[in-house]
Amino acid sequence: MSNVANVVVTGCLTPEPTAMTGCLAPIDKAGLEALIASGKANPQVIKTLKCKTVAEGRFRHLNYIRNLEPYIVDEPPGLLGDDTAPNPSEASLAALGSCLAVGLHANAVHRGWTVRKLELQLEGDLNITAVWGTGDVSEKPVGFTDVRVKVDMVCEGVPEAEVTALIDHVKKWSPVANTFTRPVNLDVSL
Repeated sequence: MSNVANVVVTGCLTPEPTAMTGCLAPIDKAGLEALIASGKANPQVIKTLKCKTVAEGRFRHLNYIRNLEPYIVDEPPGLLGDDTAPNPSEASLAALGSCLAVGLHANAVHRGWTVRKLELQLEGDLNITAVWGTGDVSEKPVGFTDVRVKVDMVCEGVPEAEVTALIDHVKKWSPVANTFTRPVNLDVSL
């Protein structure tokens, strides 16, 4: 049985008139173009990302990334946590949403589009009855089986068909979307 989630990303929602309040904060187009040129010049470069996870107590964990303040992950009361932060599965949805949003914004800027609104709503289905391997461990998929992403993206003067094509392009090239949809080599050891 495959543990690969089905990720469905759909196009623009009809914006409410009150949502049209201005543009997203701009990104550095020259910096973006330099990143694009660097990627094309050396397409085989691999960057290793790191995170240190420290159990704080109960099911609350501090995740140290670069030199940032700790990113907290917890469980809700229904899963015996303190409900102080997203749980690991919710954090993975947040990572997917953020990765897709970065890709949408960068590609829109690269195309010269003005982005008026960009919001993503994500939901995912998973069976939690295995209780991290301590509950019902009968044969079943572990992890997300289906993930749905609704994109609400408004670009000034850009037809919906072009935005939909952009969404498809970004889904194909999103590192986190690809992590959700293809097998990854995972080594967990002492």
